[in-house]
Amino acid sequence: MAAGAHLDVERIRADFPILARKVNGHPLVYLDNAATSQKPRQVIESLVDYYERYNSNVHRGVHTLSIEATDAYEDARGKVQRFINAPSPQSVIWTRNTSESLNLVAYAWGDANVGPGDEIVITAMEHHSNIVPWQQLAFRTGATLKIIPETETGRLDMEQAAELITERTKIVAATHMSNVLGTVIDVKTLAAAAHRVDAVMVVDGAQSAPHMPVDVQDLDCDFFAFSAHKMLGPMGIGILYGRPEILEAMPAWMFGGDMILEVTYEDASWNDLPYKFEAGTPNVADAIATGVAADYLSALGMENVWAHERQLTQYALDRFAELEPIRLLGPREVDSKGGVISFFHDSIHSHDLGTALDQLGIAIRTGHHCAMPLIRSHDIVSAARASFYIYNTEDEVDVLIDGLKEADRYFSKAGVA
Repeated sequence: MAAGAHLDVERIRADFPILARKVNGHPLVYLDNAATSQKPRQVIESLVDYYERYNSNVHRGVHTLSIEATDAYEDARGKVQRFINAPSPQSVIWTRNTSESLNLVAYAWGDANVGPGDEIVITAMEHHSNIVPWQQLAFRTGATLKIIPETETGRLDMEQAAELITERTKIVAATHMSNVLGTVIDVKTLAAAAHRVDAVMVVDGAQSAPHMPVDVQDLDCDFFAFSAHKMLGPMGIGILYGRPEILEAMPAWMFGGDMILEVTYEDASWNDLPYKFEAGTPNVADAIATGVAADYLSALGMENVWAHERQLTQYALDRFAELEPIRLLGPREVDSKGGVISFFHDSIHSHDLGTALDQLGIAIRTGHHCAMPLIRSHDIVSAARASFYIYNTEDEVDVLIDGLKEADRYFSKAGVA
């Protein structure tokens, strides 16, 4: 079945104004979706609509604009709740991004529950945002940070995971899908192992929530963090799902504004969930736009989104096999991989590849992808990455492959490759 059989990709592309532009005289081929996705007109218009019609601060206001803004803001929270099948809107916390969501857990839950001799277990595939907060928590508390290794085929070593999660483990933190390897991790099995020893399971869902069906109750995770800007929404807003009973027991992290219930000069008390973790004036417009993005993806059907991307990834993997000097990172089979392909050339630096492709209108990502330890474990310092989404096509994959071939010829003539 051809890629796109589950989605009307041409109709979808018409919703994204940026895809009509040219870069360096060529039609834009946007393959940097793991960094950020493009935004459909519906999301963009929702931002304009908010600021033009009912811009106002939310909660407590008794005037019409404030009531309208509050209703739309809380309605968006409900849309996100349904998008990930969270048990209640109160378990959905607005943050600035995935990184802030993970730091919230590290400080609010970690500082209160982790101490000397305890262990924090993460995977070798983590983004810096799911390494450094736990590293710093270990430094603050005297805990030990342990790493579940990657196998030779780019998967997580689940046998080692079973051994590393022990009675001393307090936190297991894992990406749901690697932003470098594309590997989809079995976080449900990790969660079961964590819960057997009364540890909490923290999932970095930045790369999974935009691309595949996510059910936080089925995953049985305690926390799930993701960002709007990778799932068609605006930058500057993220989401933390937390199991309600855990959020209730956690101390507040930031103070002021909506998270306050009552204040005297001697003390203060905190608001109910979810506001307990939402200090200050919230990002109202972007929250509303996030709800629109969730609606857009839900209307497509996340099963269809996932099927389209897996088909496109399989096509890309087949085409990459033609490129002899190119080496791929991560699994070669789409049964354990999402729409991310990282690669490197035997003799051309990834930044040079990325610059050459940009001259042809092709946008990819190059560098260490905020995963330095993982990249360096493959004895390289940099990789190129193509990542796909709902609006990408097999024709664009062909343009990428032709561009890489052209770059190889150019650098060969220049005596580089």
